[in-house]
Amino acid sequence: MANRLTLLFFTFIFMTHITLAQQVGYVTGRVTNEKGKGIDGVTVAITGTSIGTNTDRKGEYKLEVPGNISVTIVYSYLSYQKQSRSISLIPGQTKEIDITLKAEVTELEGFTKSAERRDQAGVIPLDISKANTIPNTGFGSGVEALIKTYVGSNNELTSQYNVRGGNYDENLVYVNDFEIYRPFLTRSGQQEGMSFVNADLVAGVDFSVGGFQSKYGDKMSSVLDVKYKKPTEFGGRIVASMLGASLALEGASKNQKLTWLFGARHKSNQYLLKSQPTKGIYNPSFTDIQADIVYNISKKWEVELIGNYARNRFNFAPEEQTSSFGLINKAFQLRVFYDGKEIDQFDSRFGGISTTFKPNKKLRLKLLASGFQTNEKETYDILGEYLLGELETDLGKESFGQLKTYLGTGIIHTYARNYLKVNVADVGHRGLYDGGKHFIQWGVGGSVTSIDDKLNEWERRDSAGYTQPFDPNKLELTRVYSSTASFNYIRYTGYLQDNFYFGDSTKLTGSIGARFNYSTLNKELLISPRAHLAYKPNWERDWIFKLAGGLYQQPPFYREMRDLNGVVNQSLKAQKSYHILLGTGYNFKAAKRPFKLTTEVYYKGLWDIVPYEYDNVRIRYFGNNNARGRVYGGELRLYGDIVKNATSWISVGILRAEEDIINDNIVYQDVSGVDSAIVYPGYIPRPADQRFMLGMYFEDYLPRNENFKMHLNLIYTSGLPFGPPDKQRYGDTLRLPDYKRVDIGFSALLLDGGKHLDSKVYKSFKKIWFSVEVFNLLGIQNTLSYSWIQDQSSGLTFAVPNRLTSRLINAKLIIDF
Repeated sequence: MANRLTLLFFTFIFMTHITLAQQVGYVTGRVTNEKGKGIDGVTVAITGTSIGTNTDRKGEYKLEVPGNISVTIVYSYLSYQKQSRSISLIPGQTKEIDITLKAEVTELEGFTKSAERRDQAGVIPLDISKANTIPNTGFGSGVEALIKTYVGSNNELTSQYNVRGGNYDENLVYVNDFEIYRPFLTRSGQQEGMSFVNADLVAGVDFSVGGFQSKYGDKMSSVLDVKYKKPTEFGGRIVASMLGASLALEGASKNQKLTWLFGARHKSNQYLLKSQPTKGIYNPSFTDIQADIVYNISKKWEVELIGNYARNRFNFAPEEQTSSFGLINKAFQLRVFYDGKEIDQFDSRFGGISTTFKPNKKLRLKLLASGFQTNEKETYDILGEYLLGELETDLGKESFGQLKTYLGTGIIHTYARNYLKVNVADVGHRGLYDGGKHFIQWGVGGSVTSIDDKLNEWERRDSAGYTQPFDPNKLELTRVYSSTASFNYIRYTGYLQDNFYFGDSTKLTGSIGARFNYSTLNKELLISPRAHLAYKPNWERDWIFKLAGGLYQQPPFYREMRDLNGVVNQSLKAQKSYHILLGTGYNFKAAKRPFKLTTEVYYKGLWDIVPYEYDNVRIRYFGNNNARGRVYGGELRLYGDIVKNATSWISVGILRAEEDIINDNIVYQDVSGVDSAIVYPGYIPRPADQRFMLGMYFEDYLPRNENFKMHLNLIYTSGLPFGPPDKQRYGDTLRLPDYKRVDIGFSALLLDGGKHLDSKVYKSFKKIWFSVEVFNLLGIQNTLSYSWIQDQSSGLTFAVPNRLTSRLINAKLIIDF
């Protein structure tokens, strides 16, 4: 029956497509700048219609044009002068039109001269057009799904990512030069809302995995630099799936002085969470609204307003959980019956305003002010009664797979009343000056941060009637976190950077700069010099060689200050590192299709770092600068049209991340309880020590019909370190199983409005796509972490795996208009 329904569904789509089809012609070509370099992301559209496309990385494009009709094609790109061409094609005709766009603002011309994205070590330009097509479980987090194919992941429920041995807190995010913050109390991916970055509003994204320039802030791992659109006409997108829905609108005034963007999204991953091992009543609700308005007062003055409100709720009443684990000949099962519930609230608000003044073509001055506020509440009171037993593993017995021996019973009672309020106010100035061979950038700013935190969290365990840890004289809790903190501080920052080039004949570009950071909380002044060079030899083949390095120092925000017992260390110093990167890039063609190969090796030296451990996606720090470390590795990436007009990529990386906790030691005692030996562990793996990763996005379509597509998202990463919950980092040297996941999607074009200009209804839509996605195609049970169960009677401790999501099917509809 299911096969018949599937056949009927695709037959319906095919017949719909055939019915709506109309003969068209094609315009192909390449859009370049005045130096002949292809421009990525140029909008190529037919005026008065919703028909349009964008150029690829080489500046090439292909546009369908209605036959036997005279149309005007407009080529537009931010800060370049528009160009238009009027044509009339007969059905089936293909015409080639190459366009050269002239720069409108010298600022981008200077940036193109001295800091091409391809010339910067560690920078990955993300293909934002794939954000809605890549199959992933994180509705509203398409940009982060793309990032994970480059850096790896071990958890599909979160939008957070580790970069080159760093943790989530070491990643910077900017939207239109405003720094973006994320919630603090989020413990698991189940509680997470959507990413701040709304992919439907984005024009371009640069992602730097290390060695980034001085103009970016004070974090140690990565920078996500997002630029929102500046639309030229009204348009929008509607996305609806079994995981959520979104609406994006954009427009501009007739004189193009006012442009605006609006996005509203709602996510309810109840359907997804039902596939997890813990059964119960899930009631998640995540909503956000975002707007961006830009008004050009004159050719010299521009004002921008940006705002975001996110309302995230997670209510959960667990009922039961069954986990089987062990070996083929020695298997166990843990069954837990719950009573209680969890109620979480994460509300955040962000608003920003900027004013840009361009007194002449070479100078740009920008003032920014923004405010961020988050109000977070995490409350739960859950009692779990468990039964641990051994399973029958003899295939010849009728009781195979059933419990044969009861090993123990117990209770796990968890409780929390955690409340956090954070307010951040930022003001700053940024400037640019194009001096020909030197492109100067500078900035100064200040921020006021206010923290109000109340932490009250504990866990009680009972095994066979004995409280753990057992003490015959008093009642002990397994763990207790209780503290309050209320304080504020001011941080001053600034940077100066020169992007330069030595002339067209040398093909050598680079940048050198430094930034400072001073905090009134710990009275620490940080100076971070950074530099990069890029050399393109005058070879027949298109090679480029890149080198980058510098200091990257991360002042504590708040989470790093709070130790495992909840005590806040306000005198905590910044974590410090230096980066060295060496990379290459090679553009080539194979089978007449464009490809790009990049390689990088890197080394990061770390000192004054704060040890930490993962609790699902929450990071628990030790609260002291008492460790040093190192991270080194290499990465290889290949981008290109493996299938014509269908860009795919593959990324492979290896790394080793280690740390040495100063004065850390293990004391061994003899049978009489006397200290007999002291061992210093030395370097141990960091929690993000992901030794190997493979990420791939592959796109294909039916032969001779690009309206039926397949999208494949594959991630393989080696297991991360973990250990027992004893607050001792030297024991965290065990390894989680490797993470293996394949998500696949099939999409069909239901309607192409550009082929139906004679229909008032159809021509109002650009395109309508319908897709079916299969998450976790191979049905692999990936393990995120372990719960530790100690049997008081036998003294044995069992590590019970906490599994991630199983196989699931999702349907999605995308309407562009």
